[in-house]
Amino acid sequence: QVQLVESGGGLVQSGGSLRLSCRASGRTFSTYAMAWSRQAPGKEREFVAAINWSGGRTYYADSVKGRFTISRDNAKNMTYLQMNSLKPDDTAVYYCSQYTGSNYFPARGLGDYWGQGTQVTVSS
Repeated sequence: QVQLVESGGGLVQSGGSLRLSCRASGRTFSTYAMAWSRQAPGKEREFVAAINWSGGRTYYADSVKGRFTISRDNAKNMTYLQMNSLKPDDTAVYYCSQYTGSNYFPARGLGDYWGQGTQVTVSS
């Protein structure tokens, strides 16, 4: 059974930084692509970033490109989202997800397995 546990959320001022972490268990972590998405109050969940099985390819939403960095450590079964230059519009619950395949494509959607999410609040 796949389990994903996010951590690292919190309250930060505009322009600040946070690093989210996601610990995965339940199957061979290094085989599968990973992603982060977010959901703000009253809005649909949206894609933030994804990374392929090896970490060699990454993908970002236009709204976070140049500010956020997704990475993974396959030896530790961890995925990270480094968030810099945060804005109030980045306020949301952030979710870690895992795909059933090794590579990410936009048609794959937001993921196949989900964590519980971690709240990120950016004050102006």
